[in-house]
Amino acid sequence: MMSCGLLNSSNEPVPLRSSSVTVLIRGFVADVSCELLYRNEEQAPVEAVFVFPVDAEAAVYAFQARLGGTCIQAQLREKKLAQEMYGDALAGGQSSFLLQQEGAGGDVFSCSLGNLPPGEEATLTLFYVCELPLEPDGAAHYMLPAVLRPRYTPHGWEGEDVTQGVPRVPQGELPYTLSLSATLQSTHGIDRVLSNCSLSLLNYTAGNRTSAQVSLAEAPPWDRDVELLVYYAEPHKPSTVLEVGLPGAEPGSLMGDPAVMMTLLPSLPEAMPGQSSAGEFIFLLDRSGSMECPMDGRNRSPQRIDSAKETLVLLLKSLPLGCYFNIYSFGSQFESFYPQSVAYTQQTMAKSLQRVQQLQADLGGTEILAPLQAIYRSPCRDGHPRQLFVFTDGEVGNTQEVISEVQRHRGAHRCFSFGIGEGASTALVKGIARAAGGSAEFITGQDRMQPKALQSLKWALQPAVTGISLSWDLPPGLEAALLGRGPEVIFPGQRCLIYAQLRGQPQPPDTAMGGVTLQYRIQDQTYKETLQFPLQPQDGDRLPVHRLAAKSLLLELEGAVDTGSEGDRRRALETSLSSGVVCSLTAYVGVDTERGQPVQGPLVRRDIPLAGFGAAPHMWKMQGFSNTNFNPPMLMCCSASIPTGLDEDLCFASTDCAEDFVFDDYSLYVPERAPEESPLLRLVSLQNADGSWDLDPWLAAALGVSETDTRERMPSKDVPPSVWATVLAVVWLHGRATGQRDEWELLEAKAVGWVQGRAGLRLSECLEAANTLLGCSVGPAVFGL
Repeated sequence: MMSCGLLNSSNEPVPLRSSSVTVLIRGFVADVSCELLYRNEEQAPVEAVFVFPVDAEAAVYAFQARLGGTCIQAQLREKKLAQEMYGDALAGGQSSFLLQQEGAGGDVFSCSLGNLPPGEEATLTLFYVCELPLEPDGAAHYMLPAVLRPRYTPHGWEGEDVTQGVPRVPQGELPYTLSLSATLQSTHGIDRVLSNCSLSLLNYTAGNRTSAQVSLAEAPPWDRDVELLVYYAEPHKPSTVLEVGLPGAEPGSLMGDPAVMMTLLPSLPEAMPGQSSAGEFIFLLDRSGSMECPMDGRNRSPQRIDSAKETLVLLLKSLPLGCYFNIYSFGSQFESFYPQSVAYTQQTMAKSLQRVQQLQADLGGTEILAPLQAIYRSPCRDGHPRQLFVFTDGEVGNTQEVISEVQRHRGAHRCFSFGIGEGASTALVKGIARAAGGSAEFITGQDRMQPKALQSLKWALQPAVTGISLSWDLPPGLEAALLGRGPEVIFPGQRCLIYAQLRGQPQPPDTAMGGVTLQYRIQDQTYKETLQFPLQPQDGDRLPVHRLAAKSLLLELEGAVDTGSEGDRRRALETSLSSGVVCSLTAYVGVDTERGQPVQGPLVRRDIPLAGFGAAPHMWKMQGFSNTNFNPPMLMCCSASIPTGLDEDLCFASTDCAEDFVFDDYSLYVPERAPEESPLLRLVSLQNADGSWDLDPWLAAALGVSETDTRERMPSKDVPPSVWATVLAVVWLHGRATGQRDEWELLEAKAVGWVQGRAGLRLSECLEAANTLLGCSVGPAVFGL
């Protein structure tokens, strides 16, 4: 029989025709609806299964279908019951649909549409709400996950990972389309919107620029997540949103009472670089095969491993004298530079830099649990708080097991995590940071890893914020119940989000006000931040604040569920069912009971394919693709030998078996090597552990001047050569690398501190001579003059 309609690479019809996303962004909250249009052009009923990524902290709160003109609202049920209801409906010839979270991670969902009759259409719509992170430049960052990479499953792991079974097709050959439109609202005014995809012109729908609309100008490529950066006129203002409860819900329950979301931006004093020499800094680097892929999918962009190595160099140079450090790397096995953390000296730094330069993405799979366990087995050092930095592309199947391991040791360290490349698991990267009081960053597209890592190091170097507490000022008869843990860690420039349920007096007077005070200590100094807010709740059809509050509570409860607490499991189930927010214990299910006759014929399953960019090779069948029309996927690194004639310097994706991979005649994808070492990195690589530079030919070359000039222009023979060299380096940083200040700020502060203790009265002369030699105009304030 001849196939008709849209086909996948196996010549099978694909019933999914389009995905239409509508986003309402209010301040730093996005309320999203995703509409999936299916059409069955076969002659038998179809079951369509679509697996897709979702941000791990998003609250999926509704699911509905339109079948034959009938709109059916799915019901949230305990997962096992929902699966049974779906299966029974299929067996009885009824059309049905199921939405469930796959695994405990929370960042992969599957949507099943069963018994779609021949020739009919169906539209499934899911709804979710998510917080938008505040970027360093003040943008609200919305991301629609579009890339789902196969997750590596460690040897001996008994769980299942649905991503391994998703069919893959080459980029540009997906048989369905994606569109996105966004409505933006902010009382503070909308300045502009940027994206990694082509956008239509921003259309302001209010004269004061408080609302606007924008959409994708064309279908985006499937090799990247879709990102919107929304810039407001006043992004750093604290705010509150008080939302009325769900009509008909029981008073005193989460959904029956008003809920409030408060956004505070504590004005923490910035830690001065060089203030503290205490700390144990452990860097854990992913060296699985997929780390050899380009950062943003372009052939000429740096490989992930090269960008991570450059970041490690900057981090090592920025550490304070007197601290301790170690570097671990992992793949299918793991390695460490030292058996235990070592003191940061010139010798240990130089030795470590040599080893960093030799690191390659050659350790196979992505088994992160074993190195974490080894790190936690090593004893902490008294007086040196442990800070863990994890760099990974986040493609693992045992996410919850990893998060639980970090959670068990949360009292002994902080964890700063970095998700590298498109499709990094938000569940893993955010989960381990949340579990150990750190921060999570994602590096996608043309982002640079270095400034984000150095910002996290600044936070790690700041004195710990302790004694964090909240106090409420509410009218008599009204009380606030915190939802979730509340703020446990505060960093400069970061938002502090608080969710609470307001119980008691149902209708305060129109003029009633409430207040909340956040109090914390830094060393011996106490700080307070107070926010006043009106107690008149806003109406909202979808109750986004309540959904986010429920998700915040579920994230805490599901972490406890994993440790075996039956009470927490029961509370998580109750919270999910009452709020409508899906968790690992629940699923949405709907059944078409309006159709009079059962659907006839044998049911055919169709798995919806995803883009194959960076996919694990055993998902692919390479035969039959043309050289000109097909850009092959990344190959893999494993114990199997590379076929004869293939260059070993290929881009590999993490997996542990290649037996199913079939080679045919096509041009292999060979990524270009990373560009030459940057001028900044050349200079930074020469810095000593104490912050100084030596006056030598390598420094002159890095500065772009002759060695003769560096020696002849030295202002006085009384000036030590290393002092003159260090002044030259600092002037070069300020004069030639201003745009990368975030990357060199810490190591520059170390250099300035070193110079100030040694240059004496000659410092002004050195600065003037350095400006003349390098053609710069750096002011004396840089050196505290």
